[in-house]
Amino acid sequence: MKRAEILKKAEELVNGDRHEDYGDALLNHERIADGWNCIVKGAIASHGYLTEGHVILMMDWVKTARLLNKIEHQDSWIDKCGYSSLGGEFTTEGEK
Repeated sequence: MKRAEILKKAEELVNGDRHEDYGDALLNHERIADGWNCIVKGAIASHGYLTEGHVILMMDWVKTARLLNKIEHQDSWIDKCGYSSLGGEFTTEGEK
């Protein structure tokens, strides 16, 4: 795929399906920033740094922020389940 084709496809998605599913891009990213700031603050307070589990929470929050625009978007619900399963695994490694 050539760069012009990639840019054309990206423009179609950003102004089409993505806008419909996730709403206004600025508002969506403001919501994501709000959630991520909360997660980072908690991570620094509890661990002094971000862990893999915190990154999972951040990725889950992206899906949550998107669902605030269109709660019936099934892909985001499925992705949240996937992130939760990874988070559970990452934060219990070494336990039997």
